Amino acid sequence: MEKLRKMVNQIAYTPPQDRLRTLSTLQFSLIPLLSLASTLYGFALPLRHRLYHLGLLHKDRLPVPVISVGNLTWGGNGKTPMVEFLAVWLAAVGSSPLILTRGYGGADEAKMLQRHLAGTPVKIGIGANRANTAACFLKRYGYISPCKHGDSDFEKRFSDNKQGNCSYSDQIGVAILDDGMQHISLWRDIEIVMVNAMIPWGNHQLIPLGPLREPLTALTRADIVVIHHADMVSKKDVEAIASEVRKVKNYLPIFLSRLMPLYFLKAGNMSCKLALMNIHNTLVLCVSAIGSADSFVERMKKLEPAYVDRLDFSDHHLFQAKDIDMIRLRLRNLQSEFAMKPVVVVTEKDYDRAPEVLKHLNPYEVLVLCSSLQILPHNGNTEDSFKKCLWQHLEVSNKV
Repeated sequence: MEKLRKMVNQIAYTPPQDRLRTLSTLQFSLIPLLSLASTLYGFALPLRHRLYHLGLLHKDRLPVPVISVGNLTWGGNGKTPMVEFLAVWLAAVGSSPLILTRGYGGADEAKMLQRHLAGTPVKIGIGANRANTAACFLKRYGYISPCKHGDSDFEKRFSDNKQGNCSYSDQIGVAILDDGMQHISLWRDIEIVMVNAMIPWGNHQLIPLGPLREPLTALTRADIVVIHHADMVSKKDVEAIASEVRKVKNYLPIFLSRLMPLYFLKAGNMSCKLALMNIHNTLVLCVSAIGSADSFVERMKKLEPAYVDRLDFSDHHLFQAKDIDMIRLRLRNLQSEFAMKPVVVVTEKDYDRAPEVLKHLNPYEVLVLCSSLQILPHNGNTEDSFKKCLWQHLEVSNKV
């Protein structure tokens, strides 16, 4: 199954003109079946939206503002880091947030959020039915009734946040919908769409032939677009993506972000922090099962280790004994080739998905790269203007 996922993923991100040069005979044989499935999926999508529009399917509405963080393609778009960024900020301005996540793939993202946000007023609800999960939390903790505020109120709370003057409440003030764009059964007040700058649209086909969960026209529902991993591509590529977005919806606010490496943690002893410079001139094997392995590997290379090798698995892959054997074999080969002991580096998502399994890599050291999302300055847009844009959208909806 893992091999099949990798083959399908390669098809999805290979432009049609490059298929003959890069795809195998087996992959070519899969294209007609994938194409048929994509066509059927393309028919079902607008029908589903139409049923919600006509009221034939029920759409739930929460008594607090809802910010959806989603994407048009599968995996690697920075949704979870953005969810955490929003939660930290909203908690800091006194609007205790509730994160609603489905806990897919071993709940690695939810576990990571729980670790990062422990001790804060942020609450995390896990479950496929986000409306029911929210109802349970709202009943347990209560919520702050939405009320209308003006621009001056925003400025006051925004200023208070900078000065550390905000008070906290255990009552829920805002809900953040993780991976929410296609979860249209729940009303949202803001739709943030994350775009991976390194591989924005793949082959422009709908799943499973391509990576698109919806066509680009779905960007008409977006309130804000964030181009993630913008530091990993050229300014020209960023502008090309922004131009394509604005062809669908002009005057859409577009911001840039990156995943900023902070430090390493030792697997098995997550209280032990190591500086990024510790990896300098070492032999590194990057092991990951995430949506954008390329960005992870490229960021590791920027830390200037002696050499970086990689083993990639499909997004949310649950490591098994045979995977550990494969990793150990690669480590032994690297040690033999370079005459130095390699270090394994994984992402936090990979660690939280299988912390016990990674212990079987002894005697090789396993480090966990910790990162956080950062809004990059671009065309006058900054982190402050991003937050102000969010707040103004909430004010327009008369929710905050």
